[in-house]
Amino acid sequence: MPPQFYHLIAFAISAVVVLVSTPIVKRVGLTSGRVDVPDSRKVHQRPMVRLGGVSIFLGSLTALLLVWMLGGFGILPPHKEYEIWGVTIGGLVFFLIGLADDLFSLSPIARLLLQVSAASCAWFVGVQIDFVSIPGLGITQLPLLISWLFTIVWLVGMTNAVNWIDGLDGLAAGVCGIAAVVMLIVSLFMNQPAAALIVAAMAGGALGFLRYNFNPAQIFMGDGGSYYLGFTLASVGVIGLLKSVTTVAVLLPFLILAVPILDMSAVIIDRLRSGKSPFIADKRHLHHRLLKAGLSHRLTVLFIYSLTLWLGSLALAIARIPSGVAYAVAATALLIYTVWKVRKHAQVP
Repeated sequence: MPPQFYHLIAFAISAVVVLVSTPIVKRVGLTSGRVDVPDSRKVHQRPMVRLGGVSIFLGSLTALLLVWMLGGFGILPPHKEYEIWGVTIGGLVFFLIGLADDLFSLSPIARLLLQVSAASCAWFVGVQIDFVSIPGLGITQLPLLISWLFTIVWLVGMTNAVNWIDGLDGLAAGVCGIAAVVMLIVSLFMNQPAAALIVAAMAGGALGFLRYNFNPAQIFMGDGGSYYLGFTLASVGVIGLLKSVTTVAVLLPFLILAVPILDMSAVIIDRLRSGKSPFIADKRHLHHRLLKAGLSHRLTVLFIYSLTLWLGSLALAIARIPSGVAYAVAATALLIYTVWKVRKHAQVP
């Protein structure tokens, strides 16, 4: 069986499991009263079950287990198989942290301490940024403490960045699904099959969840889902791209994940400039600003999708993937059209 076939199996199984399990999770959430109640900061108008991350995680885990049982991990060297389980177990821990927050409303400090602890464990088992590639200077090996610090900032930062964009129906699931597909293509092209297997399963779960999460949403993924997606994308970026010895490859995960990264950075800077705590939730995110400008819920989400797709296509072109330039041109045309639609609707009082 061709190695790439296992990645297709992982994607398909994850999507099917999510499609089947999400209605069950929704019924359990409604029965138990585990719902997200509207307030002044939130966009939804009625109580919504926010346990959809359970389905996303189950879909991804089931897909990886079945691929492993089918012998799909046999295409990997032993240390790469170890990386898959390291990222998967790390994803489980982050999912559980988010699920605990969904169920018990953890304090920001408790969440941060748990995230740092889980990310430290992931670093210990090999999810490490252990060198940087600097133009003109070549490869610079990082001391252990600096490696740990860079890795923690990246893993915890991306986890929270994805969590912060999860403010509109389908936004986080779609952005993560698009980013995951791009990262899957790049990982396969750069001969990183372990990273590709993980992100294939995650992509299937995220995109399958859109069936129930796109506007008007029937269920939310909650912190459990956003934490799992954010950590997994960040980890795949580490084991699949940031360990590469080329400067171009090192830049790719930052480009693919630029939307949540830039959104979080802009919000933090804006809060600090206003004398506010960077951890206090408000309506300063990109999607809030687009809604305030007069865009509809769906157009806001579709614009951010097109922006994510455009940045991902640039990553394909920069990585010199066959037809990558053509994809970038097509994505640029789509983005220009979406911007035109945004400008047109934003002028409506």
